[in-house]
Amino acid sequence: MVIKTCSNCSEEKEHHAKGLCYACYKSLKWKPTISKCKRCLQPRAIHAKSLCASCYNTTFHADKANAYNQRKKNNITLTQFRKTTSACAVCGFNQIVDIHHIDHNKTNHSPKNLIGLCPNHHRMIHNHNFRQEILAILKQKGFDMPLQNTPTSQN
Repeated sequence: MVIKTCSNCSEEKEHHAKGLCYACYKSLKWKPTISKCKRCLQPRAIHAKSLCASCYNTTFHADKANAYNQRKKNNITLTQFRKTTSACAVCGFNQIVDIHHIDHNKTNHSPKNLIGLCPNHHRMIHNHNFRQEILAILKQKGFDMPLQNTPTSQN
């Protein structure tokens, strides 16, 4: 490790190249390689494995992003999220499942208040024409339904 004075910022730091510290070299001289991303086929700066940064993160870090989003939005762990959204509570569909707050209170994150619903049944429970039908099915399946069936807000 060679410590020199950077010709750009005039600070004594580890020498990188062309008389610059690493930060100055990265901002002034370094240019990313532009290639076609293997996934999105767009000409972008390649991050790793022939993928642009967004495709790389989507491909290899989707679970981490999902875990972060669920902790932030619903204050639950990824394990709780996966258990709740394993299948729709009404029809058993298991491909795309959303979280629904039974009492329509987005701040009530208790496991008894969260159920998984497929997009069709989630939309139906928020539509006044079908709400009673879906709530009756859920009550028949053993879920605790709120006393008041009119939502204050949608989720």
